[in-house]
Amino acid sequence: MPRRKSKQPGGHNPLTYHEQKRLKHSGYGTQSTRLTTVSQLPFGSCCLNLSPIDAGDAVATPSGHIYSREAIVQYLLTKNGELKKQKAEYERRRLDVENRRVEWEEKERKRRQDTFVRKDQGAVSTALVLRNDDTDNGGRGVAAAAGSAVTASATAKKGKEKEENSLAHVSFWLTTSQPQHKKGGSTTGKDGGFDYEKEIAALPPAPPERPPSPMSGEPLKLKQLIPLNLVREGAEDAKSSRSKDTSTGRILCAVSHKTLTTQPTIVIKNSGQVMLKSVYKELAKPTMTCPVTGKKFKEKDVLELIKGKSGFAASGEVVAKKYNPTLT
Repeated sequence: MPRRKSKQPGGHNPLTYHEQKRLKHSGYGTQSTRLTTVSQLPFGSCCLNLSPIDAGDAVATPSGHIYSREAIVQYLLTKNGELKKQKAEYERRRLDVENRRVEWEEKERKRRQDTFVRKDQGAVSTALVLRNDDTDNGGRGVAAAAGSAVTASATAKKGKEKEENSLAHVSFWLTTSQPQHKKGGSTTGKDGGFDYEKEIAALPPAPPERPPSPMSGEPLKLKQLIPLNLVREGAEDAKSSRSKDTSTGRILCAVSHKTLTTQPTIVIKNSGQVMLKSVYKELAKPTMTCPVTGKKFKEKDVLELIKGKSGFAASGEVVAKKYNPTLT
């Protein structure tokens, strides 16, 4: 039994295949393209300026990404300056919250003190009036009249406040119902007081202590950079001809002198020698000695570098996608 048309794949799409194909050039729908080798970053190029690195200027981060020393140091200096400004702004805003909290606590203390004094003085004056009224023959009538007048005025005042509150709920255009601006965007608690927890939560997150790595996002320090000794193809010819350009040519393994493209690669931190992972397992790992310099190293001194990529799917992600909203 054939399926209903609404259940067929693509039955809900209002556009046909040819219409979608024509609209692809105008940015309709999710755009995807296959990345070729030219679009990939080859091994031995800086992840910041995307250019080949000179032989003595290459460094690696703990995440395994390779950078030019000049580019990564400039990046760290710039980010440290930005973090310093962000920390100063954060401390200023936090100090403003603390000052408003102290100011509100002082006002609240004075308000409670004034309320207590007013109640205390009212009780004393009422007691004196009653005592004087007891000695006077016609004083009781006067005191009763004064008490009834005070009660009536208090009742009228409460009724007026209740009417204003009810109007504020339904008559939003009145002046009394408009929101009141408070300096610093302060928030109030359930009782109308200063809510310190909400004020702190409304602040932006505190800036990190260290700038993040450009590729991995992990905190990065200048002393965490690992110098690399990159061996380039044709480096000996360049030295013999006294050429200053040492960034040309492909990167070679320091032991086997094979070209490093998309193979797994490691570096020994204390010697800076870059070699194939297979060569490391065969020659360096059994003796825990660098085959080039003869230095002893430990397992923690071995760092796996981010390998290069090509247009083949086996080297990594080769499809780039950009999502665009559609009619469906």
